Amino acid sequence: MVFGPGSQFHRFFDDPRWALAMIRATVLEAAHPQIGAALIDNSTFVAHPWRRLRNTLLSLQRMFGPDDEVRQREAARLNRLHARLNGADERNRPYDAMDPQVRAWVVATLFESTVTMCRLSGQPLEQTDMEQLYAEFQAFLALLGDQAGHLPPTLQEFWTYYDHTVETELENTQALRVILYKLFDHLPAPPLLDGLPTVWAAGRALAGPVIGAITVASLPEPFRRRAGLPETPGARTLMQSAYLAAGLARFLPEGWIQAESLTSLLYLSPDSDDPRAATITALRDRMKRTGALFRLLTPFPVQPGPDEGDEGSGPRRSAGEFFTAVLDQTGDGYLDWPDLAAMARELSSRLDLDEPQETRLYSAYAEWWKELQAALDSDRDGRVSKEEYAAAVPSLAGPALIRVAEVLFEATDRDGNGVIDADEYRALFRTGFGRTVAGTGDSYARGAFVKDFLSFMSGRRRSAAYDPLLAEA
Repeated sequence: MVFGPGSQFHRFFDDPRWALAMIRATVLEAAHPQIGAALIDNSTFVAHPWRRLRNTLLSLQRMFGPDDEVRQREAARLNRLHARLNGADERNRPYDAMDPQVRAWVVATLFESTVTMCRLSGQPLEQTDMEQLYAEFQAFLALLGDQAGHLPPTLQEFWTYYDHTVETELENTQALRVILYKLFDHLPAPPLLDGLPTVWAAGRALAGPVIGAITVASLPEPFRRRAGLPETPGARTLMQSAYLAAGLARFLPEGWIQAESLTSLLYLSPDSDDPRAATITALRDRMKRTGALFRLLTPFPVQPGPDEGDEGSGPRRSAGEFFTAVLDQTGDGYLDWPDLAAMARELSSRLDLDEPQETRLYSAYAEWWKELQAALDSDRDGRVSKEEYAAAVPSLAGPALIRVAEVLFEATDRDGNGVIDADEYRALFRTGFGRTVAGTGDSYARGAFVKDFLSFMSGRRRSAAYDPLLAEA
């Protein structure tokens, strides 16, 4: 079976080793000049890595799941997403996410990293299993509709293609350097640990360099040599130990480790009405006490989060905080179209929008970008800096932003009855009325929805609904 529970891919989806393989594959993708440029210009992986991880896992689950209709809709969504990603890198070389050769390389890194994962953990794939897995990834690429640039037809030809690409096309790109030397060392806390910066900083200080060293050691030797990546003494032993240790999870009872459950747990807010939230709240209380002990024993230079700081700070934040947390989705220090496109992409994904609603939402955000650019881009360089935003009128709520709110309401109101009910609300915010909106009763009217959206997007008020959607990592 190519897709569904009987596939080779389905065996690996909940395998802890696959986390290491995914990181490795992402680095090899980022080393491709076109992919690296697209990541730097458009991706939220720096500012919102946990959201990116969750969305990637959800997409793979849809594509390799048993439901053919879901698979077809996800393929169409990915094609629409990729069609919007094009431009030029810092050396003015064009990139296009619809380039079939680029898409083939993304799939190639996932396949090869899975094979390498098995080999490094002492459980190499049998030839027949490897050929079946390769056929599944070929089918994945074919489902996207590419007519050219498919992966090589046979597994033997694939290894020639893979080695040639590694040796001649990959580069030490900016995106690769960000992943290896910035992301791991500055990885923001997942929502589960939000507000516990001391505890997170302590764990990250230990784990970040280790993950980076393991990843570098696992990369193909020809590329490491050409890219000048350092080889830390003992890194290969550490890498093999990590893969072997993760491979021991096969002895755990079936169902104990599920990628979807673990990811949703990391993304679970204590404010959620999920039944697990009470347990999370108790866990956070214990971790806060641990954090207090760390502050006494170690001088970690971190600022208090909302749970560890002053209780009287109120629901507002400064213009600079709002700019960094909400507007600068790509984390490059500026506001431009890719940031607002990332918001539209996240909202479309949450609501699982099809055409033409998805395009309507993107178009509304594009009009808002024009409005912001005209009002705030004082030096006319095509983007808005934090200083330009803070110096102008951060509470702008013009017609274009109002239109974004209206389009978002219409997209959320799936039955078109003029109000958002509990199920529709949960589809967007992943939580219930009682936790986030006071006085909604059994529905959320258009006027109240638009008012709350404008308050968040222009008034810089924190929101129990919108912060997890657009501000959290």
